[in-house]
Amino acid sequence: MNFMKTSMLLAALTALFMVLGYSLGGSGGAIIALLVAAGMNLFTYWNADKIVLKMHNAVEIDGKSHPEFYNMVENLAKRAQLPMPKVYIVDQPQPNAFATGRDPEHSAVAATTGLLQMLSHDEIEAVMAHELGHVKNRDTLIMTMVATIAGAVSMLANFGLFFRDRNAGIAGLMAVLIAPFAAMIVQMAISRTREFGADAAAAQISGKPLSLASALAKISGQAARIPNPVAERNPAASQLYIVPGGVRQMFSTHPATEDRIAALEAMAQGGGSGWSDQPAATGDSGRRRKPSALDPTR
Repeated sequence: MNFMKTSMLLAALTALFMVLGYSLGGSGGAIIALLVAAGMNLFTYWNADKIVLKMHNAVEIDGKSHPEFYNMVENLAKRAQLPMPKVYIVDQPQPNAFATGRDPEHSAVAATTGLLQMLSHDEIEAVMAHELGHVKNRDTLIMTMVATIAGAVSMLANFGLFFRDRNAGIAGLMAVLIAPFAAMIVQMAISRTREFGADAAAAQISGKPLSLASALAKISGQAARIPNPVAERNPAASQLYIVPGGVRQMFSTHPATEDRIAALEAMAQGGGSGWSDQPAATGDSGRRRKPSALDPTR
């Protein structure tokens, strides 16, 4: 299914490139755009994860530099029966996390310094289990390619606006129309149900659905307030994150955080016997937890 989605995405975005190329340079421009799109598609398939990580200035870590966080991911990967992904930290105050890579054998997970500073140990573990859920469900290829290719389409749209300022009416009109089309393709390619699937996988991998629910509540509140420069430059990148924030609504690919929290609470109420963070008899799922010891600034 992901292979079909990826193929359809590449075809749609290649068509957009050709339309833009035609509007800017006629039939010759369309041919050039086709060649550029074909080369970009091939390059992106093999290197999209590297592009995304570079986009975020992510720094790879290991068991020596950040032993507790790295070992946490390693243990979660073993529980999920996944190859060990590369682990990165992004120096970004907005609390967030993402996964990338074309398949489980070439995957990477990343967390921001804001997330590691704000959440408790159990909440961080649940968030990273969510990202490994994306890897296990093979969501990362389509997510990563959307972030890079749709961003390139938006860049061409801005290039068209440059021409519009110089009275090139057709190019300007295409620039105005291209952003909604790119957003529509992003939403068609990225099903909102994938977040529910990764949340469910995280509950199984970490055994802590309520910790993930608590983390989502904290992240969503802060992500709406703290800027994310990468998502502001490339709104299509917002679908990479566990919770989007500060991006245009047209690019939203996530279900409401409240619905995700309700689903996780229902899972806990459903009686997963192996889950370690089920609420006490009072039903309080938001009980206080010890602060995280994974803050990379410590």
